[in-house]
Amino acid sequence: MKVSYRHISTPEDASFAIKEYCQPRFTNTFHFHTGYEVILIVKSAGHVYVGNKVMNYNEGEVFMFGPGLVHCFSSDAGEVAHAIVLQFTADFMGKDFFDTVELRKVKELLQLSTCGLKFDNALSTLSTLFFQLQPNQQMKNLILLLQILEELQRSKEDALLLTDDSRKVRYKESDSKKLASIFNYVFENYQQNIDIKSAAALACMSEAAFCRYFKRSTRKTFSQFVNEIRISHATKLLLGKENNVTDICYACGFDNVSYFNRQFKIHQGITPRDYRKEFRKSNAGTPFLRTAE
Repeated sequence: MKVSYRHISTPEDASFAIKEYCQPRFTNTFHFHTGYEVILIVKSAGHVYVGNKVMNYNEGEVFMFGPGLVHCFSSDAGEVAHAIVLQFTADFMGKDFFDTVELRKVKELLQLSTCGLKFDNALSTLSTLFFQLQPNQQMKNLILLLQILEELQRSKEDALLLTDDSRKVRYKESDSKKLASIFNYVFENYQQNIDIKSAAALACMSEAAFCRYFKRSTRKTFSQFVNEIRISHATKLLLGKENNVTDICYACGFDNVSYFNRQFKIHQGITPRDYRKEFRKSNAGTPFLRTAE
């Protein structure tokens, strides 16, 4: 994977971009845009990396990313990845378009999206609007985009804010290859033993230099990053009834139940058992979400 800037390319006969991805897996690079991106996950599940934070994503969710926010989806093996994506710049309808009285609440949504937003279980009306987007119907697509933004701004109070200004990380292009190889190594091996020596070797650094570099680049230690990915996987497993907490601990790459419980509480603010109880009490079809402090 590579951290890179992606230009929002629009067709000659349209002012914003509509893209549809349907592939065996999401294999995106870590990237950012100068504009806005709204993504409906039609089918897929896995991890999403936003800013410097890792979390789960699931089918039916909508994500919104503002300018400059680094993000990447890594889907689980065996899952077909299907998404519909809208991309537009702040001035795609003119410099002062979002300053109009009618769109002042949408402008608030755009401002929030600079930290990333996640809308759980997108409303059926919202999904319907996405599915109505079609090639070669420019005027209708424009109206649909505005309707989608209106639906999102109505739901913004219930959306999950993915990062905050203190957690946003601006990656340098020079860091891309080093971080890409490290992230790939962790994403592919977090359920097994993660060797810091191997990670340092991928970055062509000594262990001490690597630890300093990773902390400076991501604002967290390497072990914190690994644990965050493992805990996000654990939250998914806890929603099922098949495995007990001990089995989930080992399935996520931890080799000590006490340490797993302690790390889970640090990241989720609640123990694994209580997390499972809260989810069952909620009697909902979506994960019980908590944000780490």
